[in-house]
Amino acid sequence: MAEGRRDAFSAFHPAVNFIFFLIAIGFGVVVQHPVYLTAGLLGAAAYYFLLYGKKGAKLLLALLPVACLIALFNPLFNTRGDVVLFLLFGRPYTLEALLYGCAVGGMLLLMMLWFGCYSAVMTGDKFTSLFGNLIPSLSLLLVMIFRMVPELARKGRQITEARKCIGKGTGAHSRYRDKAKEGLTVLGCLTAWSLEGSIVTADSMKSRGYGCGKRTSFRLSRMTGRDWGALFVMAVLAAGFLTFAAMGSTEAAFTPKLSFAALQGWNILGFAAYCLYLLLPAAIHIEEALRWRAWKSGI
Repeated sequence: MAEGRRDAFSAFHPAVNFIFFLIAIGFGVVVQHPVYLTAGLLGAAAYYFLLYGKKGAKLLLALLPVACLIALFNPLFNTRGDVVLFLLFGRPYTLEALLYGCAVGGMLLLMMLWFGCYSAVMTGDKFTSLFGNLIPSLSLLLVMIFRMVPELARKGRQITEARKCIGKGTGAHSRYRDKAKEGLTVLGCLTAWSLEGSIVTADSMKSRGYGCGKRTSFRLSRMTGRDWGALFVMAVLAAGFLTFAAMGSTEAAFTPKLSFAALQGWNILGFAAYCLYLLLPAAIHIEEALRWRAWKSGI
């Protein structure tokens, strides 16, 4: 995934960023109500596109078919439901199972969007400064894992281009067997490169005295009044949503019968708190961009 652009929400304290994503992802995993799920997708997509711009559309276009396949294939394995749309291979294809598949596919898409935003905002140095002194070994391991995926993708592209330059790559009209063989060759090169890199990294860390004493962080982060204000707003909105969720505002059942909590009365307040919480990063980003544009126009 391409690196995201810096935004106003990224300038907040790492604790603010981490707590926001922790709660947002937690809400997304637990809540299956269609209205809440749709709101979550819109909030995550809005912030994702603000971070990645046009490049963000590529991931969304790649994930949409996967979500649709999950929705379509779920009734093949889950036949529970009262409304039978048709019979397929002698098994009922039910509306309830189809809608549940849509919910599962939507949750997968939501998680991918939030984790894409997380990878752009919670950089390795932020995570290390936040947890380096509490869990130094685990924080280092997680940072290296998060860094590995984009690094391997970048190195894979370099190897592929280099092989094409010496006439050993495959073209658009190559046979599938040749493409598979080329892919295995590139994978072998990546494996050798990553193993060699791990040995070099281990030797470098050992020579620099890693683990010999208490570590320090080059990133000095201090909570400011703006950070505390953001945490207060997040806490109020999250508490408001959880209060109404505990009262049943997010209840949703797909099988054997469809049953969703009505979005009316006091439940609207819980839904509003949920939407406002998810839109906080996008709102901060847009507000900062408008202030910057107003300042430039005044010069």
